[in-house]
Amino acid sequence: MARRRRRQRIFRWVVLVVLGIFFLTPLYAMIEFTTRKTIGGGRTLETWKTLFNWGKLQANYPDLSTGLIYSLEQAALTAILMLALLVPTMVWVRLRLPALRRPMEFVCLLPLTIPAIVLVVGLAPIYAWVVYFFGSSSVTLVFAYVVLVLPYSYRALDAGLAAIDVKTLSEAARSLGASWFTLLWRVVLPNLRSAVLSSAFLAVALVLGEFTIASLLNRQNLQVAVFLLGAASAPMSVAASFTALVLAFVLLFALSFVGGHRRSRKESS
Repeated sequence: MARRRRRQRIFRWVVLVVLGIFFLTPLYAMIEFTTRKTIGGGRTLETWKTLFNWGKLQANYPDLSTGLIYSLEQAALTAILMLALLVPTMVWVRLRLPALRRPMEFVCLLPLTIPAIVLVVGLAPIYAWVVYFFGSSSVTLVFAYVVLVLPYSYRALDAGLAAIDVKTLSEAARSLGASWFTLLWRVVLPNLRSAVLSSAFLAVALVLGEFTIASLLNRQNLQVAVFLLGAASAPMSVAASFTALVLAFVLLFALSFVGGHRRSRKESS
């Protein structure tokens, strides 16, 4: 048994080292490329200084700064709109219409099976009406992104709702005279804090890395700006891609931390 554990430990470390090299080598190559001097050799941090200096970034790369602002707005609005739609609907279905749980799950998971380019084919005629009512701003991509993040957010919220007794909580709150808004805001949401944060983090990470829908619908976001910047300034394009990748990793790491905190608190109780 001791020999078997030792072999398993060695195997785990070998797998971790191989995967670490596989994932870290491209990141190292990106850093090496963005710090390389094109004339005279050597290293320089000028690209990174420009990237994190908002004034210089707006002056030298206005499309990149505009794309970043649009992506942050899209990520925030997508998370808010997704939670405003999903949380009340899922709670209502669990309390009043349990027979619709399976059809709702099917509808919410359906975008996961449809490629983004196929979604664009269906969304293009709809966005003709979106432009008519809301204008052609890139912020209107929020409507498409809500559909795109539905499968991931639904799973996170569904796991959170499964971990609490929503029916008992709602009956107790309603018996004390609480309205439906009070029930959602002061009873259900505090118990779903971890699930809500998880779904919001997933939505933000997905929106920050989305390119296909924005590009094919002729809208602007961070990834489209990075793609267009590649022809004019490859180091800045790679640096922006690296920063977006690290930000998505941090968000997903925070998501795992939130999930671990929820499990440890549940075990301790």
